[in-house]
Amino acid sequence: MTIKEQIENLRDELRQHNYNYYVLDNPTISDYEFDMKLKALQKLEADHPEFYDANSPTLRVGGEVTKNFNTVVHEHRMYSLDNSYSKEDLEDWEKRIKKLVDGDIQYTCELKYDGASMNLTYENGKLLRAVTRGDGVQGDEVTTNVKTIRSVPLQLKGDYPGKFDIRGEIILPLEGFNKMNEARVAEGEEPYRNPRNTASGSLKLQDSAEVAKRPLECFLYSIKGSNLSFSTQFEGLEKARAWGFKVPNEAKLVNSIDEILDYVNHWDTERHNLPYEIDGVVIKVNNLYQQEELGFTAKAPRWAMAYKFKAEQVSTTLNHISYQVGRTGAITPVANLEPVLLAGTIVKRASLHNADQIEKLDIREGDEVYVEKGGEIIPKIVGVDLSKRPNDSLPTSYITHCPECGTELIRKEGEAQHYCPNDLGCSPQIIGRIQHYISRKAMDIEGLGGETVALLVNEALISNCSDLYELTVEKVIPLERMAEKSAENLINGIEASKQIPFERVLFALGIRYVGETVAKKLAKHYKTIDAIMAASLEDLVAVDEIGEKIAESVVDFFQSEASTNIIERLKSFGVQLQLSEEALANQTDTLKGKSFVVSGVFETVSRNELKKLIEDNGGKVGSSISSKTSYVVAGDKMGPSKRTKAEQLGIPIITEQEFLAFLE
Repeated sequence: MTIKEQIENLRDELRQHNYNYYVLDNPTISDYEFDMKLKALQKLEADHPEFYDANSPTLRVGGEVTKNFNTVVHEHRMYSLDNSYSKEDLEDWEKRIKKLVDGDIQYTCELKYDGASMNLTYENGKLLRAVTRGDGVQGDEVTTNVKTIRSVPLQLKGDYPGKFDIRGEIILPLEGFNKMNEARVAEGEEPYRNPRNTASGSLKLQDSAEVAKRPLECFLYSIKGSNLSFSTQFEGLEKARAWGFKVPNEAKLVNSIDEILDYVNHWDTERHNLPYEIDGVVIKVNNLYQQEELGFTAKAPRWAMAYKFKAEQVSTTLNHISYQVGRTGAITPVANLEPVLLAGTIVKRASLHNADQIEKLDIREGDEVYVEKGGEIIPKIVGVDLSKRPNDSLPTSYITHCPECGTELIRKEGEAQHYCPNDLGCSPQIIGRIQHYISRKAMDIEGLGGETVALLVNEALISNCSDLYELTVEKVIPLERMAEKSAENLINGIEASKQIPFERVLFALGIRYVGETVAKKLAKHYKTIDAIMAASLEDLVAVDEIGEKIAESVVDFFQSEASTNIIERLKSFGVQLQLSEEALANQTDTLKGKSFVVSGVFETVSRNELKKLIEDNGGKVGSSISSKTSYVVAGDKMGPSKRTKAEQLGIPIITEQEFLAFLE
């Protein structure tokens, strides 16, 4: 047997033993025998570096150090899930989806693992990269660290596709978490607070050898790619298991909301017997074709729903109420609490939302209050223990003036929050707007964080986002904790932001009610900032999905002299304030004023490409057929009820080829 064959045989053998131990939980050799084989392979690889393999089992021990984690754009966006908390929520969801798809609907119920979301990309059966969820559009590449997790296969087996993504959750089982904490306490260190945050933090450690010491697991649950060899979510789980992934067996195929609730109720009790933490159940439409028909909202898939278990509740003392000022001037009252352990974390503060909420619950300083985590994420006060209220307690008087600049607060009719109108002179508003401008989904300025922005404002180096482009290395080096290299990175990051596309710049400006989706709509419709600035209220309301509230906010923003001055300065610095030539080249008004519903399976282009063609050519894509629909683009397997509805309303049904010919 040649050296190469010896190495390959040992690798195959160790991969199988690794799979038996970490995925099947059924080892067939002792730990000692495994270690001896691993050491034999390490020696052979060290003596023969010409046979190096980036996915060798020997690399599980880590050792590579990552100073900076590269940002990678997800090929398939990682959406968040909508949440439900009751049978009524699930029934409402089912009604919505049944309006959009034909036929019976089956559901796959899965446990909602409480960890860090991860996207793994495989090519030719080998792990290519691992990327954190990030903001859903892009995340940090942590491949080196993920390779140390024994339940992540480095080499697949079976009939896997040539290239695909698989999503999962990196978790820290309770036994391993407890052992880590025992070791920390023995060394006189603070114990970790909870498994979820510890798992997430592990992925960003610079030394992969340290990650290798942590007993992390990876549970997989969703495959993304083209030409996949299965047609349902449940089949996908079985395929992933066969290829070598760790896919828990608790998933179940059901046919009704009642069966979903049976599954939820079972695991609401049984979760306490699991060796890892879960915070709910995920319900998915099982049929992948129906999933494609249902599509996505701006934030979440229509075909999936998370059912969250009832939040844990504790009581504690509300010591005092403070008030925060946001970037829009909105005032948020905050309850400062006697620290209390809640769902694995120490809670010291909770949002009180607004004056109405305080009045509704009659919340007062000194009260004993009930706190829970909404969706087990954000702490909120849900009630007051009146039996423990002090006799000298006085009702809360909401503040009348800004806690930061002293300006008298305003509250517009129909709005819940009070606002500080001093937008140009109130420090938290100035800092908040610039922090929004540099944020990841906006200008994504590398080397510049929120604390540095506050420092720059407080040192009077900047007072709005356009001032960033006048900063130099010499100006920022005197700042606290600013070395020459970090100063250069900051200035380079600001320079690079001049290439950020127009729709993200528009979002970055922080116009009230103009989120990512609205910014894209406005950029696509008007194409330049000048056209948006010139648009009247009536013009804006006529744009698809732009309501009066948004339109008024846009008009008010651009009527401000301060805003127009910032725009002119951004122009002079070369920031992208119109669609690029490439984006414009792909856009026409051919389909302006026309609304399309896309249904079925297509051959020449994918459903998403078809929708993009419609939008790029000025048309609107609808999710359901109505009297306002201009055309239905029908592919193979179009649902009979959709066809019937289109025929009843007299809406033309065209084929994929007819649509493409129409564009040409």
